[in-house]
Amino acid sequence: MQQHAIALPRGERSAASIEIGNCGRDPRFAYCRAMISRRNLLSGLAASTAAGCSARQVPLAPYQVPIAPPPPDRASLGLDAVIDISRFVTVTDFRLVRQSNILGVIHKATEGGDYADAACAARRPQVEAAGLLWGTYHFGTGQSSGAQQAAFFLRVSRPGPRTLLALDLELNENNPSNSMRLDQAEAFVQAVAEATGRLPVVYVHPTWANGDPLPNSGYSLDARITPDSIFARCGLWVADYHDSPEIPLAWAASG
Repeated sequence: MQQHAIALPRGERSAASIEIGNCGRDPRFAYCRAMISRRNLLSGLAASTAAGCSARQVPLAPYQVPIAPPPPDRASLGLDAVIDISRFVTVTDFRLVRQSNILGVIHKATEGGDYADAACAARRPQVEAAGLLWGTYHFGTGQSSGAQQAAFFLRVSRPGPRTLLALDLELNENNPSNSMRLDQAEAFVQAVAEATGRLPVVYVHPTWANGDPLPNSGYSLDARITPDSIFARCGLWVADYHDSPEIPLAWAASG
């Protein structure tokens, strides 16, 4: 895991106040998630599948979930990091972000089945014009099916072929009973893969992914993510900012 991180907690810092070093370690910034490795940033991208047709009707083969290819070397583009923001984070000039050697921006697009971040669409052209990679994420909840949330997310995100897509799977601290269940999350991932031909990146804490109780709240995901889950095929955006981050069990074999 790379050693750089970008400290940009949501709602508190602008592009001019980006720091490198302690993202997620300061308890004031517990919600900060501004670090992701180059491998994880690009691992959600896979080649789109092509479908042929013939005069004779032939039964369709079962849908095969794509597996993300190894990412290209992007060492020359800047730091091995991106920033994760929402409308609550003020960024005055994305060109300054790029000048700080940040590779890209992952912006919150949606939450649940009916909330869209109003700043996402407006910031996309600014981010891309600054030469930054662009991505969007969905905060999963339990209020509607995974497929419905995926359709809403894709409709708001309007992803291009290079848009990183991500699912934020974690405890809904404002309403724990409305946290996304594992079956909903797997349905979300499946729907995104079928619609785009590539898997999203999954942001998840190791304890949550392993189905263990969180230390402070005692809440846990309703089931453990296993290696045979569709999740294990997704790029991992691990929510662990220690020097040696823990890898959830479902991804242990792939590293």
